[in-house]
Amino acid sequence: MIEQETLSQHSGGISIHAVDVANGTPAVGLKVRLRRLSPEPTEIAQGACAPNGQLIDPVADGQGVVRGTYEVEFDVGDYYRQRGVAMPDPSFVDVAVFRFGIDNVSEHFHLPFKFTPWGFSLFRGGA
Repeated sequence: MIEQETLSQHSGGISIHAVDVANGTPAVGLKVRLRRLSPEPTEIAQGACAPNGQLIDPVADGQGVVRGTYEVEFDVGDYYRQRGVAMPDPSFVDVAVFRFGIDNVSEHFHLPFKFTPWGFSLFRGGA
């Protein structure tokens, strides 16, 4: 059970910004799923990146964000296949998964995701 104190704290949120560095463009349409693994497992955001490469979701303003462990998934293989890029079968990077923790929910957690068919970088940015 989530402690009442944790629920009453204002969350800084989690924002996601994806860039297809192989083409030097925002990752329009890249499918993303964000799950909270603990303290209570649930999917808190999902969707496709907007024309600016951002996942537009209330989670960016803190909705559903509490102290705990999270996992974000990016459908990299499908993204490139939908654009007609010749991909190996199976893809070298099919679904990129990143697990992270949030201790201080009042801070904002910006996740800049940079990727190609052959690799990716994801870190806590300075948003």
